[in-house]
Amino acid sequence: MIDIDNLEQYEDSYLEEQFEILSKEYKKNKKVVEAIDMYLASKNNSRYENKLNKEGITLIAGVDEVGRGPLCGPVVTCACILPVGYELAGLTDSKKITEKKREELYEILIKECVSYKIGIKDNNRIDEINIREATKEAMYDSINGLDIKPEYVLIDAMELEDLSIPNKAIIKGDYKSKSISAASIIAKVTRDRMMIALDKKYPMYDFKNNKGYPTKKHIDAINKYGIIKEHRISYSPVKEYIEREKV
Repeated sequence: MIDIDNLEQYEDSYLEEQFEILSKEYKKNKKVVEAIDMYLASKNNSRYENKLNKEGITLIAGVDEVGRGPLCGPVVTCACILPVGYELAGLTDSKKITEKKREELYEILIKECVSYKIGIKDNNRIDEINIREATKEAMYDSINGLDIKPEYVLIDAMELEDLSIPNKAIIKGDYKSKSISAASIIAKVTRDRMMIALDKKYPMYDFKNNKGYPTKKHIDAINKYGIIKEHRISYSPVKEYIEREKV
């Protein structure tokens, strides 16, 4: 039995071997599999890409989303293909790095990647079909919009059942896969810039800081000033505000 609290005692090659074996019965071994995966990713976030490269697959698209939780604004996705063996210091989950660092990496990534494509679904589409389905639509748009068709797609957590390209959904993929990390950063910076632009029109909501997420200042502003057309009316507390206004 693998001691998941002391994984450093094992050789990486042994853990990789156990990861492959235990993954075949993922539901049964989920806790151990995820612990090994996270530990190995902390040492090398190119493992998924390297394995595919050994199989002769070089055009690998990482896909991620930003903006499922906010009360306002769109959900934004990105599909990004990196060069084989690509290395960039600081390339990890966009949530784990500063805004300044994200901006720096964004400018590098959009110039050095093989291809990338943004997908956007606005608040109206989110309200119409729900955030999960809107996110999927945006992901499909990103993947299908790439000017180079990928041979394989690595997705952060989301299962894309209708995708014809071979693919894998990876839990916490934005940390475990550098391709998904790159997509995460590009999507995050793209959406942040959109919300900063919206803040210039409606500074009372503090979008430049909260990016549309439900902070106290944002919710207080809704109660004081009402909502704007970019708010998601299917989300609480926006939905409750609308109901109160009907009375």
